[in-house]
Amino acid sequence: MLVAGVDEAGRGCVIGPLVVAGVVVLEENLPGLLELGVADSKMLSAKRRETLYPEILRLVKSHHVIKVPPYLIDRAVNSTRVLYKLNHLEAHTMAKVIQELGPDKAFVDAADVVAQRFGNYIREFLVMAQQPIIVSEHKADRNYAVVAAASIIAKVERDLEIQRLQEKYGDFGSGYLGDGRTLVFLRRLLAEGHGVYPSCVRKSWEPARRVRAEYGSSQKLLG
Repeated sequence: MLVAGVDEAGRGCVIGPLVVAGVVVLEENLPGLLELGVADSKMLSAKRRETLYPEILRLVKSHHVIKVPPYLIDRAVNSTRVLYKLNHLEAHTMAKVIQELGPDKAFVDAADVVAQRFGNYIREFLVMAQQPIIVSEHKADRNYAVVAAASIIAKVERDLEIQRLQEKYGDFGSGYLGDGRTLVFLRRLLAEGHGVYPSCVRKSWEPARRVRAEYGSSQKLLG
């Protein structure tokens, strides 16, 4: 039996892509992932994740990564269809990863508060002749080594994207909502872009919208 694990990195960040990764492994090789010491990527240092990345790739049968750009995230968040927002986009992306891997069974880290509903979204998007069993659970990256392995792949790939953006734009901190450096960075981007964010920013995110509104107010005062 082929068993897949799928997870994401960067969901809550205001900058950069959402990265979805999956791995597929023969069932008898699952203990090998545990022997490697895979764990939820958030519990590992960046150095440890980078060390595990090639070791995971040597053990699994294949892997697949999809990077969802900010403009697609914005389109989903701004959708007027209540159920067709970020969770739906993430489920669609995970379905594409599963489709590419072709497992008999796939474990996914559920993004929806209702884990079963998230699994149903994924099933709706699959167009495989023989659909795999989908196990959608919260904290799957902690409970299943195959999902933990996918979370490591996603996080390393996401970190590489962030590194490229920082080389281009400078240090913007973590890119997450509570980081003051990120808010300073957003203000600088607007000033340099004359009120327009570059494509790396998720314009639909509340901090980005708030900073944009502040910028607009300040320009009116200056005018």
